[in-house]
Amino acid sequence: MDSIDIFIYVAEILIIVGAIAAILMPLVKSLDNPGSLLKTGVGVAILAVVFFIAYSISDGDVLPKFAAEPFNLTPGMSKFVGGSLITVYGLFIVAVVGIVLTEINKAIK
Repeated sequence: MDSIDIFIYVAEILIIVGAIAAILMPLVKSLDNPGSLLKTGVGVAILAVVFFIAYSISDGDVLPKFAAEPFNLTPGMSKFVGGSLITVYGLFIVAVVGIVLTEINKAIK
């Protein structure tokens, strides 16, 4: 094994450990305040609804060049990717509008 291979495996392990810690640590901390779990649950539910709406309006059309090797893209996968992209675009627009409105509000005060 080359040293680059070893570093790639170590990086993958560290990413997995970091992801697990990022998920578990807030859950452990929120046991002190169960109300925060409710707020988190509402946020996750809102994101799920936004994704469902975006998934519903996306189409599953696949161009022939993407249906063949090496992509093997199915209409279901295409619909999922389209829904994910629409969700990201929508949340990006909401974030930018929120930042602009916050700055305008701070400038007025």
